[in-house]
Amino acid sequence: MTLMDRNGTAGAVPPGRSRGRLADEVYDTLLGQLMSLRIEPGSRVTIDVLARELGVSQTPIRDALNRMEAEGLVVRVPHAGYRIPPQITRHRFEDMLEVRLLLEPAAARRSAERASLEQVSGLRLMLAEMAELEGSAGPMAYGAFGLRDAAFHDLVALSAENQVIRETLARLHSHVHLFRLHHDAQVTHLAMAEHEQIVAAIAARDPDAAAYAMRRHILRSGERFRRIFDEVKDADMMVGEP
Repeated sequence: MTLMDRNGTAGAVPPGRSRGRLADEVYDTLLGQLMSLRIEPGSRVTIDVLARELGVSQTPIRDALNRMEAEGLVVRVPHAGYRIPPQITRHRFEDMLEVRLLLEPAAARRSAERASLEQVSGLRLMLAEMAELEGSAGPMAYGAFGLRDAAFHDLVALSAENQVIRETLARLHSHVHLFRLHHDAQVTHLAMAEHEQIVAAIAARDPDAAAYAMRRHILRSGERFRRIFDEVKDADMMVGEP
């Protein structure tokens, strides 16, 4: 296991990084590990083991895990480190989808009205980065794609200039939970085309088209992940058959 930067690129730890920056990089790396399922649901993680694997001191590991605990991404186990929570339930998934449908089309609408030229360029840059990752194979690339996917949606919310919407969506951590469900290259391919339509509408300053494109993206994403839940349910039923 190695540290990843915010583009999902693994690398060594240069000397002289601040504690906060290093903790952010550890946090990003652990998120990538969660979404790529390299750290499996239900597994246990400890600070000393992570420090050895990442080649950093225990302090940034502890800072990152404390942040993840506050966000519900890990669970502290007394005298035994931390545990990765199980996959989200179907009910939780449907609840998250409902909230996203209420908030994200509205954010895309406002983004089309308020996004700066720099923010539009940032969205296009994220699309380019995701396109490069889409062509890469393996779970680590899939996890890195998930990080950029989350950053893309966060920038749409940021450019909408509504901090409450942005904070609410961030607390859902929907991308972390969804990308943990299944490693499926089709998810990234289909999401790319939908993201491009969102950015095109925002860049064209078309609020209706931006809201529609975002709503359609979330609905289609919901359909894709529902199939994953159904496949898992069918597999469990087959295992339980005599």
